[in-house]
Amino acid sequence: MADLRIPPAIIFGAAAGAQHVLSRRRSPTRQSALLALPPFLASGWLVSGSLLEFFRQRTSVDPVKVSSARTLVRTGPNRLSRNPMYTGLAGVLVAHACLRRSGSSLLPVAAFIAYIDRFQIRAEESALTEMFGAEYEHYRDEVPRWLGIGSCPGRR
Repeated sequence: MADLRIPPAIIFGAAAGAQHVLSRRRSPTRQSALLALPPFLASGWLVSGSLLEFFRQRTSVDPVKVSSARTLVRTGPNRLSRNPMYTGLAGVLVAHACLRRSGSSLLPVAAFIAYIDRFQIRAEESALTEMFGAEYEHYRDEVPRWLGIGSCPGRR
């Protein structure tokens, strides 16, 4: 059966577009920019730090072709979350909702997380378990999927 998953970048773009539509009448303020800054910076660290670790370890960052991964990355942000890139993208969406002062803009964040968790991450975890076996299972038991959301140490 063909893999029909939508690339995460497209899901992120769709969520950001939905946020734009939902918050189009809400202009940022100085206070909302200050509120958005911490999650934006933390999210930037998660994404860029994880990418840097993947490049350092010369392994693939392609979420559609997990089988091209050569190394199980457990350093940098990956020691805090098994999916720091997705967590960071979700954080950018949260920061945007804060910036636009729009509670309804959190709905696309929830949709992004639900889709990525259900379709993308589960497929990746299955592939990584097949590729790395006990090493990945140990990592999965020790590091949460979403910074402690949806998983905790000792629980899959």
